[in-house]
Amino acid sequence: MNSKLVSNIARFVILIFIQVLILNNINFLGYINPYLYVLFILLYPFAGNQSLFLILSFLLGLSIDIFEDSGGINAAACLIAAFARPNLLRFSFGISYDHQNIRLAFTPFGAKFSYVSLIVLIHHFVFFSLEMFSVNHILLILKKTLFSSIFSVILILLSLTLFSRKHR
Repeated sequence: MNSKLVSNIARFVILIFIQVLILNNINFLGYINPYLYVLFILLYPFAGNQSLFLILSFLLGLSIDIFEDSGGINAAACLIAAFARPNLLRFSFGISYDHQNIRLAFTPFGAKFSYVSLIVLIHHFVFFSLEMFSVNHILLILKKTLFSSIFSVILILLSLTLFSRKHR
């Protein structure tokens, strides 16, 4: 097995356990909860097999759902975020994505921030929409989406900075 496969498997398992054992127990002010496991969707190799990526994203969300007993809302949110990812990569990185030469550690902060923010916003909006499943609660959905997204983006950007090969 090559090192990229091993690192992706390790990232998959570690992010699930961090989310389930630590982050799901954090709940600030009743509507701020960090979701670090989205990092797997963000860091999956850009030139990797897209069908496998969609399956793995679904399994990631399903794994979280099994631990949380949340009925598939994480799986749906992960799958939609993974499905939107190629378009968001093209939007955030432009020609670099078309030529498949993106190195997330070496990209400008603005492009990295827009990529992370858009995927997190999509994931969280789908997640909280399915959690509430009512148009009557649209303001609460938007509030939870906004504040949890801010916290998640900060946590993800800190993780990317701390574990970046550029800074080692």
